[in-house]
Amino acid sequence: MSEATILLTIHLKHDQSQNLEQIQAHLAKTAWWERFPPPGVEIVSWNVVMGIGQVVTLRLPPRLLNVVNVEIERCAWGVFSTEFFPTYDFVPVRERLKREWQESKA
Repeated sequence: MSEATILLTIHLKHDQSQNLEQIQAHLAKTAWWERFPPPGVEIVSWNVVMGIGQVVTLRLPPRLLNVVNVEIERCAWGVFSTEFFPTYDFVPVRERLKREWQESKA
């Protein structure tokens, strides 16, 4: 992606009052697998946390944040409750801080 991006971690908590077949039927009815993530949004990781739900990390331009939110509301609500965590890649910051710390010791 050429424009500035953010990371967004989404916790999709399973509605445990529904079984897998019910959840999959809802997701099929709402075209979840076609609609999510929306165009212009990259999946960084998608993990199943057994007994809890799914944790999805997306990379997207900030201008698409509302589009992601709407697709979650359209497709996932009813089988997942959701929590959103905007994040950023700390690795470059960590590397800079480590380098500065090492330089200060020299």
